[in-house]
Amino acid sequence: MSWCTIESDPGVFSELICEMGVKDVQVHELYSLDQEAMEAVLPVHGLIFLFRWRQEKDDRPTVTDYNDEIFFASQMISNACATQAILSILLNRPSLELGEELTALKAFTKDFPPDLKGLAISNSNLLRKVHNSFARPEPFIQEERRATKDDDEVYHFISYLPVNGKLYELDGLKAGPICLGDATEDDWLDVVRPLIVKRIEQYSSREIRFNLMAVTADRRERLLREQVVTEKERNMTVGKVQARSGKLPSHAELEKLAQQHPEPPAMGEVAVDERSISELLIALAHLTARANRVNAQIAMEEQRVAQWRRENVRRRHNYVPFLVNFLKVLAERGELMPLLENAKKKQRAAR
Repeated sequence: MSWCTIESDPGVFSELICEMGVKDVQVHELYSLDQEAMEAVLPVHGLIFLFRWRQEKDDRPTVTDYNDEIFFASQMISNACATQAILSILLNRPSLELGEELTALKAFTKDFPPDLKGLAISNSNLLRKVHNSFARPEPFIQEERRATKDDDEVYHFISYLPVNGKLYELDGLKAGPICLGDATEDDWLDVVRPLIVKRIEQYSSREIRFNLMAVTADRRERLLREQVVTEKERNMTVGKVQARSGKLPSHAELEKLAQQHPEPPAMGEVAVDERSISELLIALAHLTARANRVNAQIAMEEQRVAQWRRENVRRRHNYVPFLVNFLKVLAERGELMPLLENAKKKQRAAR
């Protein structure tokens, strides 16, 4: 069974990663390369760059002596580059929970050369099934497709990520990883930013369609952990305030207090019991504001994920049987041909 082309979309990639068995990973589309846009999606495991591929000379040397330090697989299937770009990041981030399938794949192919790693990916039933589940229904296109012509639009995905103090570009069409210089987990985004900008500028004279996505930690998990910590601190502070004053300020009073004191009290090692009532109230105001902010962010993330799921259901649904039957009904009622002729007239008039 062949691999289909899938849409370059963060919702598609996020669900694809989840169905591979990987936990706590999301994909976010980046519309800007500035520092603020990058910081909004931290921590970032890697970047995926989509561009229109052209046969070009690339004199950059590839790394050959990397042993099992880097998981690098040659692209053996034309339509699998999106999934392969994702795997290039997932399988090179030791902190991730990969799940049973990817853990076994990584261990099994540990000593394989890049071409055999690529074949192992192509022969994975789970990866192919998950990948192809996002295929758009195309019943009128034969399984055996025509050969690609020179003027066909071919898009390609590559990955950027740090590994052991170096920044790498992983492209399954290359002979090996390309080392882009020194980079740590803390500064690699600053290192890669000008390189991607340069690449976009290189193509911008003839191509404007690019796509950059960040493979990140699941925001919801981070926010839920922050919610637990914040609520614990807030409940403790509420108890101390009630014990000292016998009552709690209203939400409006807490909002006003937070505005009057933009920074929470710097208590250092001072125990909660030793704080003054004024310090406790200011701390409570800021904890309440933080709790409200975190709750709002969680709600936004839940809405985002729900929207992704709805869109993916629509992508996977086959609307063709309905459309075929609809056209049959129009034809039986004698309405189809007049509609077609009217559409042709409008098309000719618009030229």
